Amino acid sequence: MIRYLVLGLAALAPLSAATRNVVPFDSDWRFHKGDAPGAAAVEFDDAAWRAVRLPHDWSIEGPFDGANPTGQGGGFLPSGVGWYRKHFTLAGERAPRRVFIEFDGVMANSEVWINGASVGRRPYGYVSFRYELTPHVRFGAANVIAVRADTAQQPASRWYTGAGIYRHVRLIVTDPVHVDQWATFVAASPSAVLVQTTVVNQSNSPHRVELEISVLDPQGRTVKSLRTAPQSIAAGKQADFKEEIAISGPALWSLESPSLFRAAVRVLEGRTALDDDTVSFGIRDARFEPETGFWLNGRNFKIKGVCLHHDGGAFGAAVPLRVWERRLEALKQIGVNAIRTAHNPPAPEFLDLCDRMGFLVMDEMFDCWTVAKNPYDYHVYFREWSHIDTRDTVRRDRNHPSVILYSAGNEIHDTPKPDLAKEILKGLVDVFHANDPTRPVTQALFRPNVSHDYDNGLADILDVVGQNYRENEIMAAHQQKPSRKIIGTENQHGRNVWVWLRDNAPYAGQFLWSGIDYLGEAGRWPNTTAASGLLYRTGMRKPIAFERQSWWSDRPMVHITRRVAPQGRPETDPGYEAFRRVQQTLFDDWTPASATPHEENVEVYSNCAEVELQLNGKSLGTKSLPADAAPRAWRVAWEPGTIQALCRNGGQVAARDELRTAGAASKIVLSADRLRIVPGWDDLSFVTAQVQDDRGVVVPSAAHQIAFDVAGPGTVAAVDNSDNMSHESFQGNIRSAWEGQCLTAIRAAGAGRITVTAKSSGLAAGSVTLEAR
Repeated sequence: MIRYLVLGLAALAPLSAATRNVVPFDSDWRFHKGDAPGAAAVEFDDAAWRAVRLPHDWSIEGPFDGANPTGQGGGFLPSGVGWYRKHFTLAGERAPRRVFIEFDGVMANSEVWINGASVGRRPYGYVSFRYELTPHVRFGAANVIAVRADTAQQPASRWYTGAGIYRHVRLIVTDPVHVDQWATFVAASPSAVLVQTTVVNQSNSPHRVELEISVLDPQGRTVKSLRTAPQSIAAGKQADFKEEIAISGPALWSLESPSLFRAAVRVLEGRTALDDDTVSFGIRDARFEPETGFWLNGRNFKIKGVCLHHDGGAFGAAVPLRVWERRLEALKQIGVNAIRTAHNPPAPEFLDLCDRMGFLVMDEMFDCWTVAKNPYDYHVYFREWSHIDTRDTVRRDRNHPSVILYSAGNEIHDTPKPDLAKEILKGLVDVFHANDPTRPVTQALFRPNVSHDYDNGLADILDVVGQNYRENEIMAAHQQKPSRKIIGTENQHGRNVWVWLRDNAPYAGQFLWSGIDYLGEAGRWPNTTAASGLLYRTGMRKPIAFERQSWWSDRPMVHITRRVAPQGRPETDPGYEAFRRVQQTLFDDWTPASATPHEENVEVYSNCAEVELQLNGKSLGTKSLPADAAPRAWRVAWEPGTIQALCRNGGQVAARDELRTAGAASKIVLSADRLRIVPGWDDLSFVTAQVQDDRGVVVPSAAHQIAFDVAGPGTVAAVDNSDNMSHESFQGNIRSAWEGQCLTAIRAAGAGRITVTAKSSGLAAGSVTLEAR
């Protein structure tokens, strides 16, 4: 077998002699912001272009500007054309091998060239795609990949999309006889694993091949292995293979124990291995029932979900995996068990993470069909591309055990035209089912009683009926037709919404809007971020998250907040204080703006049977758990000191929380979410800087500008705070505190000790030491 070398700008990377070579292709790209006529040509001079590593989102670099054409939907961040070029070499002589490039996502309207030849265009920025480079690639000589991405036509989205090659890229080299892209599909039950795939023959002669299929358990041990009957594949043709493998007592994939198996497929011709393909999968029994909702592995429980957009706050659309891991850890602690990918397919590694962490996923395709929500959104391409994009996404995602439901769209404005909408929906559902017959399809219906979706047959095209908000309407739709399986696809945070789910067995679950604050859909300038999340965009928990935890978590918990009536108007007073007064009504502190005598509305969130509130050691009374899940509330005459809540079950203290009054700011204290990190793009340590008084209490009014310095093999990957009106850069090393804190994300550039120091005028500096290895 011939060995190949990929030559980047900086180093040689040897390919293995495996039957299939998959090479990460993220490093050593050059980037130009703006159009560059002629940049697809090999001889184009890109020496002055900026060196970048993928994934790369150039829009997040800003600046924020109220005049940017993305408008409030795009968080007032820039858009336009961006070019990328990469020089590489495939060492050796031309051989009977096929070369492909695979993109996990390019935002948006992309076109790709190899050595000056265009190999394809793709308008939808959220889908993965592959192009074959074989006819144009040069072995033993320099090659140039060029990519043009175009988000210039605006407005094009209702939220922040990012811009550029914002997801991973890889190069794939195979034999002419190989497994087709995303062809290997595993349909697993507790008693059998059905493996199917398609082998294509791109050679000039027929080949007679068989498959060796192995199932490996979570520890990597082979459970079963078999060989299929051989098939002859003519030149330019393909053959389908399907085998069922009986298994006994496998470890099931569940939220508590997300066990993952692998199916390894080898293409054999005699004793020669031509290709190999391995996919991860989980064994589980997931289903929806009209009378009882959702079941997983014989257990009936509520889907407690949140909707998430794809941005990672300060990282924009190019999101390191640790950002999502940290966010999902925080959501799981609240009691969240499901994610809706609103309103587009996610990055594939996001689904890998949900597989490993034990989250259920609603995998959504579109925010619009043929009727626009913005002048340049996907409706422009829907007729030509929607079935292709749906097919490719389903084939990419169908082995993920976390995915339990596909969604054909969100709040689609075609539905007032039922003949049009039903034709489109039936076509999409057929594409979903043809490529994955094992998972149901839903849609986030938009005011279905207005467009009569429950009466004209549209809703019943769906396997599971989904509706946004109006819980009484979806329950009425179930009562109208008890055979309907129902789920809330988008829901508000209010207590009555939760009670609708809690107290109605047919109601399978809900997805809150939203789980995390997200860039865009921001309203009026100077706001840049939608503030509907349980978490701030920094991943820090809001007070409202603790109320949700009191309803959704089984672990004893208690949390104290102050509820303050909103005042003022942001359009007349758009500064920091306006945001604090208008957008925020709950505060996790015992340091109100006024220290004069007054009363505070104290809310305590807890799932314990009893909660006692104490102020400076004096009991303010004990209250039992309300049947309607309301918080326990007290009117408290404010005095400085310590307010404490004790949560008791069976008379025993199971949890406690306290707030203390802050004094004058005196120091910065740093804390890292992880003290050990691995060098590389995806791993980070989030270091939080708190402005504290002499007693270690966070000073909520502190807004000091903090500078982060790094010593050792580390860099500042991003800085942020939770202020949705801040226009400070996410790049660099300086960020202002908001509510007394801000953070930085540290990336390791190599092994060794990394010391992070935070400084601000008038405050004692803080530091923390990390280890990279």
